[in-house]
Amino acid sequence: MRLSSSIDLFSFVFKVCLVLDRESAYYNPNLLQRKQMAAKNSLLKTIGNLYDIDKYRELHWDGSFEDYLEMIREDPKIVRTAYQRMYDMVMSYGTEEYVDNKKKIVKYTFFSDPKNDGRDAIYGLDIPLMKLVNVFKAAAFEYGTEKRIILLHGPVGSAKSTIARLLKKGLEEYSRSEDGKLYTFYWSLPPELRYLSGEQERFDDPMNEDPMKLIPNDWRASAITSLDFKEGNYPVKIRGSLNPASRFIFDALMKHYEGDWSEVVSHIRVRRLLFSEEDRVGIGTFQPKDEKNQDSTELTGDVNYRKIAIYGSDSDPRAFNFDGEFCVANRGIIEFVEILKLDVAFLYDLLGATQERKIKPKKFAQTDIDEVIIGHTNEPEYRKLLGNEYMEALRDRTVKIDIPYITKYSKEVEIYKKDFNETKVRGKHIAPHTIEMAAMWAVLTRLEDPKKHNLTLLQKLKLYDGKSLTGFTQDNVKELRKEALREGLNGISPRFIQDKLSNALVSDKTESSINPFLVLNEIEGGLKTHSLISNEEERNRYRELLSIVKQEYEDVVKNEVRRAISADEEGISNLCTNYIESIKAYTQKQKVKNKFTGQYEEPDERLMRSIEEKIDIQEARKDDFRRTVMNSIGALAIDGEQFTYKTNERLLKAFELKLFEDQKDSINLSSVVSNVVDRETQEKIDIVKQRMIENYGYNDESATDVLNFVASIFARGDSNKEG
Repeated sequence: MRLSSSIDLFSFVFKVCLVLDRESAYYNPNLLQRKQMAAKNSLLKTIGNLYDIDKYRELHWDGSFEDYLEMIREDPKIVRTAYQRMYDMVMSYGTEEYVDNKKKIVKYTFFSDPKNDGRDAIYGLDIPLMKLVNVFKAAAFEYGTEKRIILLHGPVGSAKSTIARLLKKGLEEYSRSEDGKLYTFYWSLPPELRYLSGEQERFDDPMNEDPMKLIPNDWRASAITSLDFKEGNYPVKIRGSLNPASRFIFDALMKHYEGDWSEVVSHIRVRRLLFSEEDRVGIGTFQPKDEKNQDSTELTGDVNYRKIAIYGSDSDPRAFNFDGEFCVANRGIIEFVEILKLDVAFLYDLLGATQERKIKPKKFAQTDIDEVIIGHTNEPEYRKLLGNEYMEALRDRTVKIDIPYITKYSKEVEIYKKDFNETKVRGKHIAPHTIEMAAMWAVLTRLEDPKKHNLTLLQKLKLYDGKSLTGFTQDNVKELRKEALREGLNGISPRFIQDKLSNALVSDKTESSINPFLVLNEIEGGLKTHSLISNEEERNRYRELLSIVKQEYEDVVKNEVRRAISADEEGISNLCTNYIESIKAYTQKQKVKNKFTGQYEEPDERLMRSIEEKIDIQEARKDDFRRTVMNSIGALAIDGEQFTYKTNERLLKAFELKLFEDQKDSINLSSVVSNVVDRETQEKIDIVKQRMIENYGYNDESATDVLNFVASIFARGDSNKEG
């Protein structure tokens, strides 16, 4: 009985397992594979759906020559020159205008790199960039600068390479847009004509020429007239001849069809051209190597010796690789890195490429090119160029645009905040003013001492940054810039500051934050080994500038602590009310009612003067100042508005200073440096610290550091310097 029950139970369990197993991968191993494949296909499909197939087809359009002619009739900007396309690309991003020192400045949005979240954004160089775009504009309208080399000249780290990178990247993206589309062609040959292309059905034009070049020179003017182009920004022209390889096939087909041009172009297929630096299409970059190993064929191409066996001669254009940087960059842009390091042999090619817009491939006639030629160099190399009499031809064909260091302090700050911010820096808090003080020192190193004896270098920095100083106008700023023609071409590179900020962030000298003194100490230590500081006199000057910045920081944080201590809005409001009541009675020759005694008394002259003195209102000027305040109150009342302590920024500062003076002794900030602090004082200090954190962006460690620093100033008796 027990055995039978055991067998029945076993049978039941077995059947249950069998049913479950049938659904399992163990019972059916192919099921697991099918599930995995389905999941894989689902993932591929999900990723694949992210791509716009219609956009891909549009970017890889392929059509007949007649289709192309119809297209350019409706949209003649397709046949723009390289400079026209470059200028339109920059302008397509839009512009902003502002006035600086009474001069209208155009800011080009393109150089803010909006499509890449400002990764390569250029700061503080609006005037040099405006000059650069003006060169593009003149070249676009063929006023002569299209036959020049654009030379970006400036000190190391001044964004020359970044500007060139932006232009190349911008052209890549523009060629993929509807507004920036352009086309090239390839030969499609039937079997009986493939001997012309080495038995290949397709022979791509090696220099990505415009299909309009297929129209012979003698017919071009008539052809343009008959096409009846829509009116555009530029007159439609066909410039230059086909390159040797396409010209060879064109001539052979003309001979084959006995001059029937329409039959020849029936073998033409037009395709969309997409610029790509990675694929070496429309964008070339040339970087000089060791002088002994430089070879000019890197610019113009060289013979493909393997194809000589196919075509029978090294002078056959089909056996030539048109893959030099000039050929690659045709219709786009070529960048010469450190252009003045080029060997003389290269300079001959460069001269022809600029003035005549032609290159000379080995064993072939001069070949037309159409491209923006831009190079960059630093100060020592440019001085070498000026001293070389054999370089006169190159200098004559060069448009030099100075790319100096930034001399506007606020713009220098933007450079560092792009890389050192809460999003990118994790694990350590950057205390307020840390980046600002480093940027201030960097800009000071680039400024020339003002010739006016009553102006300090720090004041000059603030004037350049748009701050107003008593006794100085915008005309004075113009004079300061004119008297310092080389300002911004010397000094410290932003890279040095970035390195020191990085060093401070990984330092173990603080636990959770870095502060200005830590960074300034890193800078001072770095001056000892800085490779670009040529003499001890220059190094000592930079150290003196560090002292100026440290003093400025001391003033800033004392002012911040003062404001944190006096951040009692009710107290400031009451002080403002008492002051306004007093000056109202004073100007109207009335008395003020005492709130406690109910008696009418004379206006509180002591209170009024204690506030006015905080903002340097002299005794002789007090009446004028008080009438001005009352006039302001009256004007607001007419508009239905009320005067508050926030209305007048200058008075607000005076109220804060007065309140600070009244409260600082009760807080006894000097006791922070003491090891013994009573409970009441500690509570007041904690309130101030919390205000520093909430109102000024400190964390607990950096707020404590600042309070300790300011407390040490009070402890040594420097409390009279606040504000």
